[in-house]
Amino acid sequence: MTACSRRDAVGYLLNDRDHLLVVAGLGAPAWDCAAVGDHEHNFYLWGGMGSAAMVGLGLALAQPSHSVLVITGDGEMLMGLSSLATIAVAAPRNLTIVVLDNERYGETGMQQTHTAYGCDLTKIADGAGFAWTALVRDLAEIEEVGQTLYKQEGPGLAVVKVTAEELPLVLPPRDGALLKDRFRKALLIGAGGIGPGNESSR
Repeated sequence: MTACSRRDAVGYLLNDRDHLLVVAGLGAPAWDCAAVGDHEHNFYLWGGMGSAAMVGLGLALAQPSHSVLVITGDGEMLMGLSSLATIAVAAPRNLTIVVLDNERYGETGMQQTHTAYGCDLTKIADGAGFAWTALVRDLAEIEEVGQTLYKQEGPGLAVVKVTAEELPLVLPPRDGALLKDRFRKALLIGAGGIGPGNESSR
């Protein structure tokens, strides 16, 4: 089975990102986004396994004029499978989920996940009603996903098969309050605001 490097894949996705809003799931996706370059439009989830897709849904609904990308792992996506049904029903056009699938639980000892035994997350998303899905095995296909992210209506889900490698950790800020405040400030100043009438409730 062919596969590409996690960090290369994330680098391709975040190249020339403009105002793309990124939710990075716990563990490797957060380290990889930070390795590409910490950014005020990155929201890193240091915990809450299984919640990245739903955080992305909330953000996409709150910011309909901006593209939202969730980068998560296969283990976390498996824990939050029911979120795919909810996202499909909500049908946010501006949401894309990219699952970095190394078929391992990278943060707990590299045990195999269900995707190593044939569980196909693209088929699950298809069945839930996603607008599009893709299975990616090389960097050329990653470029296509990056273009689709801005041009094709979602919700979309791409599973990127990546090598099961242990890379040097590049840690983003760990202060949850700092990350929240930085992200909110960036939305207000640089990404078009959080929406009329919502300022007092956020």
